[in-house]
Amino acid sequence: MTGTRTIPTRIVPPPLAPGRAFGRLLTRNFYVYRRIWTVVFSGFFEPLFYLFSIGVGIGKLVGDVPGPNGAPVEYAVFVAPALLGSSAMNGAIYESTMNIFFKLKYGKIYDAVLSTPMQPLDIAIGEITWSLGRGALYAGGFLIVMASMGLIESAWGILALPAAVLIGFAFAACGMAATTYMRSWQDFDLVNLIVLPLFLFSGTFYPLSVYPPVFQVFTRFSPLYHSVELLRALTLGAFDWSLAGHIGFLVAMGAAGAYVTSRRLATLLMP
Repeated sequence: MTGTRTIPTRIVPPPLAPGRAFGRLLTRNFYVYRRIWTVVFSGFFEPLFYLFSIGVGIGKLVGDVPGPNGAPVEYAVFVAPALLGSSAMNGAIYESTMNIFFKLKYGKIYDAVLSTPMQPLDIAIGEITWSLGRGALYAGGFLIVMASMGLIESAWGILALPAAVLIGFAFAACGMAATTYMRSWQDFDLVNLIVLPLFLFSGTFYPLSVYPPVFQVFTRFSPLYHSVELLRALTLGAFDWSLAGHIGFLVAMGAAGAYVTSRRLATLLMP
């Protein structure tokens, strides 16, 4: 009986306000990706390999380093939350750039979506949600590895997962906004040109204090730096008012990216 009542709503779905039909795009993505799930997990392993090679391997030679509150911590404990943030970033960026570009320019998926009652805002929210979900999936798996290795020193570390969702939101929104300006596959070289320096120079592998003073100023504008500092504070249980600034930065970044994405999609798909 329930299935009988569901069929008409699938054939002729009830009208919804713009931004509230994004769940249907999530359903579509789920049915597509369940057949290529191995591709989804591919980006999870890069930060995991960094953890074992640098955090654990080289960490034996480095020894302890200053933590967020100045207390010395093991190098692996210092690096692990940074790689957790990188994992969330990778998942969100991989999904919100090349995959979105194919759907937009070649698959014409969104042209078909807009032939239904859905609006550009639904597409923006749906794809950003899907992308941050991929980032959260990477982060969740990485968090389990960290816990099994004893690299989480505070019970507050459980909040690292919702923090990773926020990180995924920020990078997914900005990644999709940037994708709407891409004209060819060659433009994605710029994505790697930005993501790699963020990964290497956002306080990921060493404290900010070792940077030259001028470079420290630029690093504080890195979204991954704010992500790393937030996760590192949670996993080590080191709290201060700077966490509000890190959270505010990521929220503002995600909101700006979502706004630009919805406006750009409306311009490109509904001229």
